[in-house]
Amino acid sequence: MEKVDMVADIILKSRTIVVFTGAGHSTESGISDFRSPGGIWSRFDPSEFTFQKFMASEEGREKYWQFSSASWPEMAAAQPNLGHHTIAELHRMGRLDCVITQNIDGLHQKSGIPDEKVIELHGTAHWVDCLECHRRYPREEIHRRFEAGDKVPRCEACGGIMKPATVSFGQAMPVAETAEAERRSAACDLFLVAGSSLVVYPAAQMPLIAHGKGAKLVIVNMEPTPHDHYADVVIHGKTGEVLPQILAQVKAKPD
Repeated sequence: MEKVDMVADIILKSRTIVVFTGAGHSTESGISDFRSPGGIWSRFDPSEFTFQKFMASEEGREKYWQFSSASWPEMAAAQPNLGHHTIAELHRMGRLDCVITQNIDGLHQKSGIPDEKVIELHGTAHWVDCLECHRRYPREEIHRRFEAGDKVPRCEACGGIMKPATVSFGQAMPVAETAEAERRSAACDLFLVAGSSLVVYPAAQMPLIAHGKGAKLVIVNMEPTPHDHYADVVIHGKTGEVLPQILAQVKAKPD
């Protein structure tokens, strides 16, 4: 509890808090962590689902849609866990600048955090984009078409290639979101990592940007990360258990 108390003190002294979430933050909502033992990359070869292979052939696109659609029902049904609700409470308390997330599940928005406060570095599974005319469709609508036999859905407006609005291997990071994440990271005075292994770049650069500008760095993750030695406080544990403990201490202390 000593470390929990330390983080609560840091939160109370902070004016601009950025929370950074990774896959470990959503596993408690039943969403598989692709990289963990038994995760999806232990059953599928990620090299088969690159952006280049998606664009290269109809066969590559069909294989991608089969893979992507297999995991969509689980993601669509998932609900925010206690970790998500704790971050949403920080927002309601006026203490959250933004969430920067590597996750594509939309659970921060489901927990009550406004879209404009969530920076999705790896895109979102809840929308499908036409790569030609840039029209955007709700994922549920396109998933119904897929299940009805449309194995490689095309844009109704222009006939263009469509793809879930997520960042695939080999695909460029979203320019505006990446730039905004870097700006918010550099401007915060507390950067709180929740459930990220901090091995995927450029996302994993964000806590280093914050630390380099003098922000306090707190890391809550089940396993050690490569950035632990930069952190002011490291807590190894489930974010859905640790974050509510921190918030309870924040509320118990005089502001």
